[in-house]
Amino acid sequence: METPNWLLRRAERTPDRLALAFGPLRLTFADVAERALALAGALAAAGTGPGERVALWAENGPGFVLSLAACTLLGAAAVPLNTRLTVEEAAFQLADASPRLLLHDGPLGERARAAAAQAGGVPTFALDPDDAFAGGAGAAPVRARIDLGDVHSVVYTSGTSGRPKGALVTYGNLWHGAVAHAMTLGVRTDDRWLACLPLFHVSGLAMLTRSWLYGLAVFVHERFEAERVNAAIDADGISALSVVATALGRMLDARGRRPYPETLRLVLVGGGPAPLPLLERAVALGVPVATTYGLTETASQAATLAPDRLAAHLGSAGTALFPTDIRVVREGGGDAAPGEVGEILVRGPTVTPGYLNRPEESRRALEGGWLHTGDLGWLDAEGYLYVADRREDLIVTGGENVYPAEVEAVLLRHPGVSEAAVVGLADPEWGQAVAAAVVPAAAGAVGVEDLRAHCAAHLAGYKVPRRWRLVEELPHTASGKLMRGRVRETWPADG
Repeated sequence: METPNWLLRRAERTPDRLALAFGPLRLTFADVAERALALAGALAAAGTGPGERVALWAENGPGFVLSLAACTLLGAAAVPLNTRLTVEEAAFQLADASPRLLLHDGPLGERARAAAAQAGGVPTFALDPDDAFAGGAGAAPVRARIDLGDVHSVVYTSGTSGRPKGALVTYGNLWHGAVAHAMTLGVRTDDRWLACLPLFHVSGLAMLTRSWLYGLAVFVHERFEAERVNAAIDADGISALSVVATALGRMLDARGRRPYPETLRLVLVGGGPAPLPLLERAVALGVPVATTYGLTETASQAATLAPDRLAAHLGSAGTALFPTDIRVVREGGGDAAPGEVGEILVRGPTVTPGYLNRPEESRRALEGGWLHTGDLGWLDAEGYLYVADRREDLIVTGGENVYPAEVEAVLLRHPGVSEAAVVGLADPEWGQAVAAAVVPAAAGAVGVEDLRAHCAAHLAGYKVPRRWRLVEELPHTASGKLMRGRVRETWPADG
């Protein structure tokens, strides 16, 4: 199936409508199309064309947005790289993707050139956010129509289960995701979205492409800063944003008891199960939170719980999006009973067709036409999904299963705890021992014995952590997701 090019059609229909805001910069859809065409001309002159891949290593800003738009105009697949990657990590992804070019902005220039050299000499192209992306070397061979089966981008997974894999995200995946989002959460012509988490994640790519489809403005922040996000909601009329649970907690901490304006209608919370105390706090403050479950491989959302259903289904990620099916299966196959934990499977038009250069892994992941997510969860009798944990994070101690997110949620209910990470450590007697790394809310706010007693009052004995660390901070991905694997790997041998 083909459609008119989304950006060009939007620029024709609503040329003067605000499309992108970044600091003082304001670009209409006509502006975005004009500048993206100029950049596309330069990329075409450098040898990029339909079916090619273009790597993009850039911070949040107009350079990233216009580069993605230029790839769309050329019919090239974008390969966004995580800005936190080391040179070695970026070189691996570049060698795997074999892009025609690597686009980079100034702050990443040195690392980009080093990674490109390690990957076999990938040509680099520096983006200058201060020019107008004018001066493209000739007219770009624009693709006036989009085939929904074509690859829009190759997005590398976080690598929690080994080397990162490049998930193929098609235009059709994004199209159906946009339709499902609109059907589930609604869209208004005066919506203003805030992009305060990294654009290189699939949620960022989805937000930008939905902007072109819906014709709404995206306000881009370089990074998440709670005070600045709150100020933008007040001053810029932000109506929707997407954050992880940690970021939401920081927003509420910075906000205090001052209510958000009625213009804010949607705060999507994803990236893992949100702690119940945080959700209860959001409900009490009237924050329009929509919990969601999704993966890179589902082009962002797979299930969503709308704000008006949050209080009645607290802790749920919601129901499957309209064109999507979700199952939970037992070990060895067979649908799990309501309330029974199993692996979450997803099927539908937002699911990736596979991974770049990995036919066997693609076959296993998509066996039987279902995406095997590796995530654990359960469905209740009404079909609401509850996410327990990643399969690799599951702790088996003395033959009993312990889900880290459950223990972390209990720890976060203690007023002296700011953040917590629960992992399994090798144990000669129990197989694994439950271990907790805790960030106190303030120096001396809590001690290990207090935490142990708190957990014992709310958890079965086998779930109470046996090993403890009080730390100043915990490791997170660029999007704010807790990196339990890093906590586990760096745990002191005598701790």
